[in-house]
Amino acid sequence: MSGEFRIIKNLSIYLSIYLSAVLDIERCDLEIKSNKIRHHTELNGEERLIVRRGQPFSVTLHLKPGSQEFTPGETSFTLIVQTGPLPREESDTKVSFGLSDSTVEAEWSASATPGPSGNTVSVSISSSPNAPIGVYSLTLDQEGQKTSLGDFTLLYNPWCPRDAVYMSSETKRQEYVLAQHGLIYRGTHKRNKGTPWNFGQFEPGILDICFKILDENPKFVSNADQDCCARRNPIYVTRVLSAMVSVCRACDGGVVLVGEWYDFEGGVHPTDWIGSGDILQQWAESGPVSFGQCWVFAAVECTVSRALGIPCRVVTNFESAHDANANLVIENIYDENGEDISEGDSIWNFHVWVDSWMTRPDLGSDYDGWQASDPTPQEESEGVFCCGPVPLKAIKEGELTKKYDAPFVFAEVNADVVNLIRMSNGEDVMFSSSTKSVGRNISTKAVGLDERHDITHQYKYPEGTEEERKVYEKAQHHNKLQKKGEEPGLHLKIKLAKNMVIGSDFEVHAVLRNNCMVARTCNFMLFANAVGYNGKRGESCGFVSSKVEVNSGEEERLPLKLKYTRYGSLITSDRLIQLVAITMDKQTRSYHKAEKTIVLDEPDIEIKVQKDGWEATVNQPMTAELLLLNPLPEPLEDCSFTVEGVGLTDGKPITLKIEAVGPKEEAKTSVDFTPSSAGSSVLLVNFRSNKLKNIRSFINITVQE
Repeated sequence: MSGEFRIIKNLSIYLSIYLSAVLDIERCDLEIKSNKIRHHTELNGEERLIVRRGQPFSVTLHLKPGSQEFTPGETSFTLIVQTGPLPREESDTKVSFGLSDSTVEAEWSASATPGPSGNTVSVSISSSPNAPIGVYSLTLDQEGQKTSLGDFTLLYNPWCPRDAVYMSSETKRQEYVLAQHGLIYRGTHKRNKGTPWNFGQFEPGILDICFKILDENPKFVSNADQDCCARRNPIYVTRVLSAMVSVCRACDGGVVLVGEWYDFEGGVHPTDWIGSGDILQQWAESGPVSFGQCWVFAAVECTVSRALGIPCRVVTNFESAHDANANLVIENIYDENGEDISEGDSIWNFHVWVDSWMTRPDLGSDYDGWQASDPTPQEESEGVFCCGPVPLKAIKEGELTKKYDAPFVFAEVNADVVNLIRMSNGEDVMFSSSTKSVGRNISTKAVGLDERHDITHQYKYPEGTEEERKVYEKAQHHNKLQKKGEEPGLHLKIKLAKNMVIGSDFEVHAVLRNNCMVARTCNFMLFANAVGYNGKRGESCGFVSSKVEVNSGEEERLPLKLKYTRYGSLITSDRLIQLVAITMDKQTRSYHKAEKTIVLDEPDIEIKVQKDGWEATVNQPMTAELLLLNPLPEPLEDCSFTVEGVGLTDGKPITLKIEAVGPKEEAKTSVDFTPSSAGSSVLLVNFRSNKLKNIRSFINITVQE
């Protein structure tokens, strides 16, 4: 046998073996339903494969009849996954990997086994727990012969211990990742209420919109490869969301919501929104949505975070400081007539942001856990209007060098407050201060319950502990003396009426007690102003002043009657009135101030579901009766109820307009709806009119198959 003949024969044998090892694939089944159940993504629907990183998923290759069967150890192929517009191996947005005996948890890997009939191959694929999130293509490569197997979407995985967003508690994962509705707390630290909100992160199209938000952020526009690579890191993505949710100079055109606090012409009043889905859909269709305020911004960021797999909660900080000059002190400055002439610093009655759960490898494991992120545009951070994420541990410990924006968030919950009188000669005289008036009853929805959960202790140490600041020890000492009535000097406080229902007239009092050894003569003033939730004061609702002489050990009361005819047209939809009492004794240069913000009680919406309503069934019509008593001494015009519920109203709000409602009369109507999916849901109801807005209620409904 000649050498030439042997070469040809050996080549023929080699080609025969090679060709017999190539799988002739007819189609690929992505096993969408079973994979989604295992990956907790079944609520996204069954149209496409959505999986979480660091966890195996399976696909089935169907071979053409008569083709070579898969033989473990002999048949091999390579899988290629890639994401983004410019996939690169250097950026980990393109990865190639072959078959192993089993998948590896720490990296992209795959294993394969033949099906029982020989004409199928089951392929198990595990993604890296550190892979960038995004939409991936999956390709099978057999020595250069490539076959597209389909696309899949990869999300963060709170169920995977190796993932940066891993959360060990299943009940918390249910609340902070899978729950589609929640409560957002508003009002004051003493009088607050949870506003129901539909996050709707699993509604059709929402996940695509979330990725669209990431794709329109300026960092993606300037360097798509770098941005897509950085999406492996929830710290980076959370910071992008903080900038993109609300309007800021750096994000003009791509921003989701436009903030507005005064003129709402040409848009939706922030209090009219009851869910994130409508906002996100409008943005995807026509660009920036008008209008939002802090709780709307936070709710939308929570929706996007949960959709992407980042555990997230909405947080309300009552008496929230905005430290404009970054000195950790809020300076309230008044002229000699008691007028507020403060220069930038402010204290909001409440402010809302989000906490997101993740590790902080950039700071060390001590700072893992909840991270505060604020999408409301207030101050620039690295040239962009955004804030966070910053570890709650850093805020609690006063570690203000830790990223990101720790000084600003620390001031929001723990700034000192000083009250100053600016004299005619320009001198500022401090007349009172507080180290504990900022950051009250920091609140979020409780896990698994429709109740408020106080998380103040997660942001700062409670009074009296060894860790608290020395100035807090002094404040605690003064507080104890005050409670016992033993503290010397003049003491000023504001007393409220028991019932303060919108539409009623009621009386408030400023009370000045003299614990000095001698009588004191003071100018005594009590102001009432309409106020927004962000602390911005509006027009006066009432004012009274008097010059009083208070004997030692006695007190004087200064009454102020607040009439609906005066305050009704001035207050915002938050129903807040700020009361400020000031005393001034110019002879001794003694000044005192007391302040309270009251939230007027709202009428209740009564929701009655038809008989046997608690036995709601999929595709069976239901009726809910809605009733609200007008508490005002005047009629309500332009009245409507808006109803929405995930799985109840087909993903869209239902608005029911009704006739004008007379004084002390009932607004009532009924709404028909048909549940479309089984499980626990919430029917949200919002009432609005020309005189009453932001009136909400909800009812839990369990739908049977």
